[in-house]
Amino acid sequence: MAKLFYGTTPEPITVDDRMLAHVKVVVATKLRRGESFTLSWTHGPDEPVGRSTIWLQPAIPLRFVFESEQPESLDQNLLKRMANDANSSRGLSLDFDTEQVVAEARPAPARQKPARSSAAPRPLVRAA
Repeated sequence: MAKLFYGTTPEPITVDDRMLAHVKVVVATKLRRGESFTLSWTHGPDEPVGRSTIWLQPAIPLRFVFESEQPESLDQNLLKRMANDANSSRGLSLDFDTEQVVAEARPAPARQKPARSSAAPRPLVRAA
């Protein structure tokens, strides 16, 4: 699990590495523009029941610590959804499953048209 340290508090916010990689991009983009916003999450199983919200602004120090040495792959659809949430009055919420969001964002497989030639169809390559 990754950790987000906020301000001078010694206790980090614990988040899945993949989720925090997406949060880092959205937060860095917003703060680089000088935009403040809220970040909310439901407490984990080892914390008291409830939820927390913090105010993110450029003057408050943040530190992102990842368990993995390798950077996580980023999903553009998830980044767009998170950026839209961060831009709303509700703010950015971490209360959704990244795998579920990625699966929902994937388009349904397209039907392939029959090939016109006898050559085997080339597979489509999708850029990351």
